[in-house]
Amino acid sequence: MSSDADYASFLDKANQETGSVEASSKKSYGTTSVNTEVPKALEQVEEYYTSDADEPFEPVALKFEKGSLSADDLKKLVGGDKDVEEVKGTSFESQYKKVVNAVRAAGNGEVKVFRVELSSTRAAYYVVAVDEKGGRIVGLKALAVES
Repeated sequence: MSSDADYASFLDKANQETGSVEASSKKSYGTTSVNTEVPKALEQVEEYYTSDADEPFEPVALKFEKGSLSADDLKKLVGGDKDVEEVKGTSFESQYKKVVNAVRAAGNGEVKVFRVELSSTRAAYYVVAVDEKGGRIVGLKALAVES
């Protein structure tokens, strides 16, 4: 049988910092979301996207010269190698009314929701509108953990 000293030694070894946990926790799941001025109204929104990890919505402001935004356009803007799809027919607008209203006011009034797949269990939801005067898309995004 093992002694108490052996067990204590095992616990001490298991609790030592190895550095590998720190390295893996710094893995970035983010996407490009700001490369131009962010409207002040979007910086003041304090809402959380509900998933396995409740994450805050963060501002989005990306240079964009077209009048309408597609999934392919957003894919190019956020990094080009992510799967992007427009989310339609959901209860998103009723569940995140404050978010949608803020984006609507900051942009041209036409709000679109996109899901950007980051990994098999993580996605970013972009709630965006085009700001034609500012030459950008504006909105909010949140990280979702979906198991």
